[in-house]
Amino acid sequence: MIAEGVPGDLLPSDHELAERFGVSRMTARQATQRLTMEGALYRVTGVGTFVARPPIRRPVSVLTSFSEEMRSRGFEPHSRLLVAKVRKAATEEALALRLPPGVRVVNVRRVRLADETPIAVQNGVLPLACAPILEENLESGSLHEALRNIGRLPTYARGGLSAVAADVEHAALLGVRREHPLLLERLTVYDEHEEPVEYTETRYVGDRYEFDIKLGRMPESAHGSA
Repeated sequence: MIAEGVPGDLLPSDHELAERFGVSRMTARQATQRLTMEGALYRVTGVGTFVARPPIRRPVSVLTSFSEEMRSRGFEPHSRLLVAKVRKAATEEALALRLPPGVRVVNVRRVRLADETPIAVQNGVLPLACAPILEENLESGSLHEALRNIGRLPTYARGGLSAVAADVEHAALLGVRREHPLLLERLTVYDEHEEPVEYTETRYVGDRYEFDIKLGRMPESAHGSA
């Protein structure tokens, strides 16, 4: 039923599901609860259970731009530009970009959308040498493509993920309630010369975006014998 529906479709009640599939009401309720936890459904108290929009998934081992990732999933990416300017770098930003304290940097802040759905708020900081990207169309275009156009090829990245709650500003930008769970990704992107070319803080809506993780054990020789 979920596979045949579209996001926002109302599912039958637990009682109706129990009757249709010949199971107890408790079994039907447990099934919808499990599917809700997996992100396939969402509940609205006093209204019912609905088909959820499948989260967008990204492998953490591959560096792709937001635009590339969305198009690979069949979505049309675009952005709502909030800030595009030159300003003084914060301490953390200067450290990430290996720049002297207080140096001027390029700041691009955008709401990233898949089709018309807000997925993330992204705040990117780049060295002043990358200022020509401010002439590019940063609402419909890719920042990584703009960097390639000026000879800075994003090649690899290092960073981390943490969980945060949406504050008033991010809740309004992303169309969620205050305190809604977000994934905060801090990422430093390096060019082909291993020079930092971008530092970003991206806040993703937790139930609209997932990171696929593939892990393997290191060979025993890599960490010594037991």
